[in-house]
Amino acid sequence: MRSTAQVMATLMALALATPGCSKQAEAPAPPPAAPQSPLATAREKAQAFATLPANFDSDTNPWTQDKADLGRMLYYETRMSKGQDISCNSCHQLDRFGVDGEPTSPGFEHQRGSRNSPTVYNAAGHLAQFWDGRSADVEEQAKGPILNPVEMAMPDGETVVATLKSIPGYVAAFAKAFPGEADPVNYDNMAKAIGVFERRLTTPSRWDDFLGGKDDALSAAEIEGFVTFAEVGCMSCHNGPLVGGNSYQKLGAVTPWPGLVDEGRADATKNPEDKGFFKVPSLRNIAKTGPYFHDGKVAKLDEAVTMMARHQLGRELEPTQVAAITTWLDALTGTVPTDYVAKPELPPSVAVAPADPADS
Repeated sequence: MRSTAQVMATLMALALATPGCSKQAEAPAPPPAAPQSPLATAREKAQAFATLPANFDSDTNPWTQDKADLGRMLYYETRMSKGQDISCNSCHQLDRFGVDGEPTSPGFEHQRGSRNSPTVYNAAGHLAQFWDGRSADVEEQAKGPILNPVEMAMPDGETVVATLKSIPGYVAAFAKAFPGEADPVNYDNMAKAIGVFERRLTTPSRWDDFLGGKDDALSAAEIEGFVTFAEVGCMSCHNGPLVGGNSYQKLGAVTPWPGLVDEGRADATKNPEDKGFFKVPSLRNIAKTGPYFHDGKVAKLDEAVTMMARHQLGRELEPTQVAAITTWLDALTGTVPTDYVAKPELPPSVAVAPADPADS
């Protein structure tokens, strides 16, 4: 058994050791790391995006100058409409960022469809065409409105071809654009020419300069707006080189969309599970392409941002957040290739264009 003296000595030694241990445990913590700068955060978030390609050329419909020249003429050609007063450019105006600024576009005899005309700029890079994705590419898309009774209202492709063949300048232009073909003036080639032209309707912007490494391409307010956009959750659908255009999403995913009657993608697929799904639009040039959404019922961009956050993400944004996001969205406004899209001189009619058989 240990003596009382030994026990006391041990206790004193422990007592003397305790302050030293306490001092070691109370060593000051390292200072907190400095918060990441908005620029650094933006660079981190920007990895989900990419610069806009120079073009969206197709291996199955190769670009040639002759084909693009023909496509540009056809894009502006009103004689491919029943009333000879509507062209592709009527609804997708190339000097207005590819839109007409109306909720829905006027067509044959002033009829209007139920969906907003989206911009044609950068559209060739989308996963599909139309709000419901019913056309795989811009070539297929070009065939639709010409025969739509509410839009250009031509009765059939044969009438369109007969009209083009009645114009000598087009006969020569088709032969030049599709050399070696025995009968180059046909409906498929018409669509190919328009598609080739549209595949170079790209609008690079300061956003691309930023993605390319130029830190001062965006203002501090625009960088803050992008960070807000990303942190709110918008980039879960709007990402990639087009900031969208690469997926389908259900409108009103979290909170039901008010007054939704359009069945969206289900119109194309006939699958009830696709009801209410629409192609996510690209946000490039979004500040210039209102009104917004499939029906064009929202006129202002800040309201569109507020509604998206509420119905798709279940979030109510503060006015400062909305203002920040719209400030960044302005930076997505690109440069229109004015020379490329200038209206060309169209070949004159010599013979009378064929009439619609139903009118005779």
